Amino acid sequence: MSARPGAGGGAVRVAAAVLFAVPAVLAVCGPLWAGEPGPRGTSFTTGGGHWLGTDFVGRDVWRLVLLGGRPVLLTALAATALTYTVALPLALTAALTHRRRLEELLMRPLDVLLAVPSLLMILLVSAVLAPGPVGLAVLVALVNIPDAARIVRAAAAEAASRPAVEALRMQGETWWRTAVGYVGRSTARTVAADMGVRLTGVLYLVSTAAFLGVGVAPDAADWAVMVDRNRTGLFLQPWAVVVPALLIVALTMGGNVLFDAVRDRRPAVDERHQ
Repeated sequence: MSARPGAGGGAVRVAAAVLFAVPAVLAVCGPLWAGEPGPRGTSFTTGGGHWLGTDFVGRDVWRLVLLGGRPVLLTALAATALTYTVALPLALTAALTHRRRLEELLMRPLDVLLAVPSLLMILLVSAVLAPGPVGLAVLVALVNIPDAARIVRAAAAEAASRPAVEALRMQGETWWRTAVGYVGRSTARTVAADMGVRLTGVLYLVSTAAFLGVGVAPDAADWAVMVDRNRTGLFLQPWAVVVPALLIVALTMGGNVLFDAVRDRRPAVDERHQ
């Protein structure tokens, strides 16, 4: 009886890993397999040496699929890394400071950003600045920093209230050792869990922004752009839309389920070692 939950959880993890790995491998290795572009064919046709047919300007869809995942994945990873590069020091400083004004100065501007819908903020800024891929990563990080900082600060504040932190202060330990060596390590599990879930949200935001034309060229080899530009030929040549759309869904859903499965498994492992 007791083996069933573990077996079911293992099956979920395997399925989630496969679901995430397929688009991730295509995103990382696809450009290495794409080869040189061949001659263009007729728009929205199948056959003629094109496995998945052609797109709206006659390009080979399979080659675009191989090329189109890396921009999505790299932009999402860069945005997630930038989010925590800014959020972690802000949160640790706010949690450990004894100066109320400094804490307000650090956290209140983030609350203002948190009140604005993420996609609306990206669209408003992009309408003025017209960002490229790097700018899109910065924008996505900007709208994620407030929420990430609040979550990390809550975990860090709980760790900072422990007697061990007061003991470190009485011993004359440096702020760096207290903040990073103890409080930072105590919040590592919370940060890791939030990072996994946030990466899937960032993937969604990056894909949605690219679909709306933010940060990418109109004819770029990008999965989200492929869905947008080829949707007019959905009933003529569906693979140009269905395949990149399914890969985006698999990447976000697979990553979400995989991180949830790993996060749910860790407490059980910790209990067995106690």
